[in-house]
Amino acid sequence: MSARFSFEIVADDAATAARSGILHTAHGDVPTPVFMPVATAATVKALPHEWLESLDARMVLANTYHLYLRPGPETIHRCGGLHRFMAWDRALLTDSGGYQIYSHRDLRRITPEGVHFQSHLDGSSHFLTPESVIDIQHVLSSDIAMVLDDCTPYPCSFADAERSMELSVQWARRCAERWRISADGARALFGIVQGGVYPGLRTRSAEAMVELGFEGIAVGGLSVGEPKSAMFEVLELTLPLLPSCRPRYLMGVGTPRDIVRSVALGVDMFDCVLPTRNARNGCLFTSEGRILIKNACYAGDERPLDTACRCLTCRRYSRAYLRHLFMSGEHLSAILNTMHNVSFYLDMMKEIREAIASKAFGKWLECMEKWPE
Repeated sequence: MSARFSFEIVADDAATAARSGILHTAHGDVPTPVFMPVATAATVKALPHEWLESLDARMVLANTYHLYLRPGPETIHRCGGLHRFMAWDRALLTDSGGYQIYSHRDLRRITPEGVHFQSHLDGSSHFLTPESVIDIQHVLSSDIAMVLDDCTPYPCSFADAERSMELSVQWARRCAERWRISADGARALFGIVQGGVYPGLRTRSAEAMVELGFEGIAVGGLSVGEPKSAMFEVLELTLPLLPSCRPRYLMGVGTPRDIVRSVALGVDMFDCVLPTRNARNGCLFTSEGRILIKNACYAGDERPLDTACRCLTCRRYSRAYLRHLFMSGEHLSAILNTMHNVSFYLDMMKEIREAIASKAFGKWLECMEKWPE
């Protein structure tokens, strides 16, 4: 294990901006491009950590906002930090909670100092500042922490998007100052680019994040309702503005096809609830496209879910049985479906890395239609 956080690029693709690399963390190396299963409340819903390890998940994402509310940083501190608390000895990234505050905007009030909000759990009042969010993440001891940002909604006027972006820059600066007090090099702090769909604002935000010298930079505020074309226009503009030697993280995206296209533009890190949430709703990703397992056509289908997949679900259970579990409301439905969807995403990322390493990603990208939208 590396004692210091670092990132190295090991291969790139001549035909695109895709690259493969390694995140060196105190809890092991993480090959990139990487998809991080979302463990919001210190668990990937329906999957024991042993199963995640069997799928070779190297890093998961937990959420500062949710862990702050329950069980609370004091409890996690007494248990020795988040890794020990959740019995996960691989890499961890903690989001700052900016998106969760955004999604509960009826319960919050933003000021330059921070965010006043009511808990969505019990209505209790709370106040988070950029400094307190950093302090909480220090207690959690994640390998990668994120700055507090104001997630710009869509649609949004230029004036409102500019105010939001400037506030995020101010908060990022305060986060960086607080981080430096306790930084030891073993953990990393990432900045977040905001600015809505406005190129000038995205440029200014990216330049500010670069100037602040973060160990990595994320692109946030996408996949919040904007057209897909606008999302990729923002990425095509923003990514070249970020240092090529630092990891680039696209937050909250997305479908397999979105991920493939984003890798081609130079993104290294992804997270999204799509594979786990869709699994619980019976929507399954396969090499032949999406399957809605509740459909009657699968009632007597004895084939495995995906013949190209080697996960436990596909090796043992039929589509007919998976449909029966889902229609019966059995807990096992969510478990087996999640096992498959997460496996599909992680296998996809491995295939992407191998294609980049073998200088075949550009040609492989031509077959992108096979990836589910």
